[in-house]
Amino acid sequence: MLQYFDKIVKGTEREDSLVILQNLKELVGANFSFLNYYKEIPVSYDARLINVDNEMAEFEVHDYQAKVISLEHKALIRSHEKFSFRDDMIGEAFYVNVARKKVILCNFGYAKIRSDMRRFVRVLLDRPIEADLIVEEDILKGSVKNLSLGGASIDVATKDQLLSGLDIAIFLKLPDLSGSSIHEVGVTATVVKVTGDEAPYTCILEFHQEKHSQQQISYYINQRQVEIIKELKEQIL
Repeated sequence: MLQYFDKIVKGTEREDSLVILQNLKELVGANFSFLNYYKEIPVSYDARLINVDNEMAEFEVHDYQAKVISLEHKALIRSHEKFSFRDDMIGEAFYVNVARKKVILCNFGYAKIRSDMRRFVRVLLDRPIEADLIVEEDILKGSVKNLSLGGASIDVATKDQLLSGLDIAIFLKLPDLSGSSIHEVGVTATVVKVTGDEAPYTCILEFHQEKHSQQQISYYINQRQVEIIKELKEQIL
């Protein structure tokens, strides 16, 4: 979850938590907007503050939210207009009951939600997609970990030729939901960066805006979103 936000410390961590709790005490019964991510898909519903006691806050939440909080062990909370501060918040999960739709959070802190700056919905892939990266006259084999209309994160065996700022061609091998067929989609992209100290390395790519390839990638992402939401729902039933 750390990739979605930056934690902000204004005093000490305990002082910050106490200030947040004091603000929460004055708004028992109010609704707050929660944010979590499940396989890169945002899960965001309103939650009602039930009680604040012993440096903990109890909320009534949507069952989807409760399930994802149980997995991430944290929840992001949007700033409330009646607070004395304007920062968003992060709280650690002390207790989660998905069936009762209740969570108790503690150890609050301020947070800057970085994922709000995303222009495109991103999906995590359970089954990595194969990709061919065309670099000069070589073909580098890659495995796509997550995908959006704006770019992808791809595992590669070597990073020697993948320099930041380099424009390359990529062929994504997108399967349909049944897995019975593969659609190869060509797209051009710019290498943003390559991370990792040993193979497999992670290559972050930004796609160039091309109508035909975007339509095909968008269709796949929509399919994957439906899969993820269905999977989350089945975990609750």
